[in-house]
Amino acid sequence: MTHHLFVYGTLRPGEVRWHHLEPFVVGQGVVATVPGALYDTGLDYPAAVFGGPSLIHGRVYELAVARLDDALAHLDAVEGAVRGLYHRVAVAPSVGGTAWAYECGDAALLATSIASGDWLTR
Repeated sequence: MTHHLFVYGTLRPGEVRWHHLEPFVVGQGVVATVPGALYDTGLDYPAAVFGGPSLIHGRVYELAVARLDDALAHLDAVEGAVRGLYHRVAVAPSVGGTAWAYECGDAALLATSIASGDWLTR
């Protein structure tokens, strides 16, 4: 099972949900991309659909293995995976290996495409 997480939106450092991820992170993370499309939901957070020719920009973080189950359960709750808004999927970031990421599970959230693929430069 992978113990890495690709983040592209509000779980990034300096964003409103970083404090949910930070306690579980080991190291500084690395800049990465993942194939997919990024959207502005109009609700102050993005939505991603993975796959295709475009790239989503973000970071990959290693999660503490000893706390992995707690981390994923907490992040699933924070990201709405328990309500079906997002679901956790395995992706292949540009830095190699496999990482978890949260993909949009509700097409109604795919309001406006972010052509740059980067939530921070929208």
